[in-house]
Amino acid sequence: MSKLTLQQLESHLWQSANILRGSIDSSDYKNYIFGLLFLKRLSDVFIETAKEIEREENDDYGWYDRDEHQFFVPERARWTHIQIQTQDIGNTINKAFEALEEENPSLDGVLANIDFNDKDKLPDKLLMQLVQHFSSIDLSNGNLSEPDMLGRAYEYLIKQFADDAGKKGGEFYTPTKVVELIVNLIKPEEKMRVCDPTVGSGGMLVQSVDYIKSQGGDPRNLSLHGQERNLNTWAICKMNLLLHGLSDHRIERGDTIREPKLLGDDKELLLYDRVIANPPFSLKNWGREEAEADEYGRFRFGIPPKNAGDYGFVQHMVSTLNHEGKAGVVMPHGVLFRGAAEGKIREGLLKEDLVEAIVGLPSNLFYGTGIPACILILNRKKADEYKGKIFILDGSKDYQEGKNQNVLRSEDIEKIVQAYDAWEDQEKYCRVVSLEEIEENDYNLNIARYIDTTEEEEEIDVQSVLTDLRKLEQERAEIEEKMYGYLKELGYGE
Repeated sequence: MSKLTLQQLESHLWQSANILRGSIDSSDYKNYIFGLLFLKRLSDVFIETAKEIEREENDDYGWYDRDEHQFFVPERARWTHIQIQTQDIGNTINKAFEALEEENPSLDGVLANIDFNDKDKLPDKLLMQLVQHFSSIDLSNGNLSEPDMLGRAYEYLIKQFADDAGKKGGEFYTPTKVVELIVNLIKPEEKMRVCDPTVGSGGMLVQSVDYIKSQGGDPRNLSLHGQERNLNTWAICKMNLLLHGLSDHRIERGDTIREPKLLGDDKELLLYDRVIANPPFSLKNWGREEAEADEYGRFRFGIPPKNAGDYGFVQHMVSTLNHEGKAGVVMPHGVLFRGAAEGKIREGLLKEDLVEAIVGLPSNLFYGTGIPACILILNRKKADEYKGKIFILDGSKDYQEGKNQNVLRSEDIEKIVQAYDAWEDQEKYCRVVSLEEIEENDYNLNIARYIDTTEEEEEIDVQSVLTDLRKLEQERAEIEEKMYGYLKELGYGE
């Protein structure tokens, strides 16, 4: 029998969204579909493993020995039990989630917040259809045509929901190509500890792993950490990482600014080799009051204004870098030039030589906002030849236009990364700028101040233009003469 392909799985998941369409809000699809996908996957793998043990050992202990399984699935959480129900199906699914969490401490809180027992939204008839739909695919390891397929299908669906739900989707989804660009700029390596303090659905951590694999590294000894405020998104992140086979992770739930949870045994902030994030742009209610009383010393360059928390997240990231750490963060362009408190913070970061590079991005890349953004690369340990300098690149003109969003192409990413790695000037594209020059500009980092992007106007050959004009005038006179001749023949005019 042929194995399940990624395309078939993606199509299957999208059909499950169509089954739900009209019953619930599109921004809620993800909770139900991801929950069932996760439940079916855990059940299929558990049964596959138990049967393998039974065959090899000629014993049935694989069905009840917890040590044999990454996730132990009790009988009431197995798909075979759910599949035979004809009434109170939502309640059966809820109980299956509860049973999974009871048996597997690492799933605590991940599934219990998904409520299938709402008969107004999810009547038994609809849930029977959905369960039947998921019963038609085998998600055991032996039936997947590629090992990371479930994670890939998951990302596809997250992206589809971001498209479908518009602005709501943008709360937890950063376009893949933007993430790919940042990861290629900060270059995580195996054995590192990587953190995303606004982790969303975990895409940046997953792509860090992909990058390490692409470089021939082994991501299994990589520690992945993150924190997410939204409960549903936190649960999706946990499921996303587990479906990618990434079990060595620590994803905390809570507000990163108000209550950082990624702390060591000494209750101090954990430090990282790489920090990567796309915080919410210019968040208004970001936690200024808590920042003023911060006990972790994160805001030593100053407190950001009440209505824009961008530099709150930047300073948090800087304070969680170890002495050789590097960070990549997406920010709105305003952080480059806004004054007052933000200007002071920017000056402090520059004077300490923590800013390594600024990459201007095309506008309209992100869901829910058309404003242009940039990537800040922060580095605690710049190479000697980079000290006292900042690499500034204007990547705003290289993209593919899309129907709703513009898209970075692979060649655009390659061009930016090659320029960054080379650290050399390219006319109208990138420049290595000294801190002295930036100081002369009052620490304003607006890209247009450092890279001339104006198009040169062609010189006009006046004589040639006059000759063309006379020629056109002559042609017009000939046409008019012909027209008047026709009018005369028709009896108009003298």
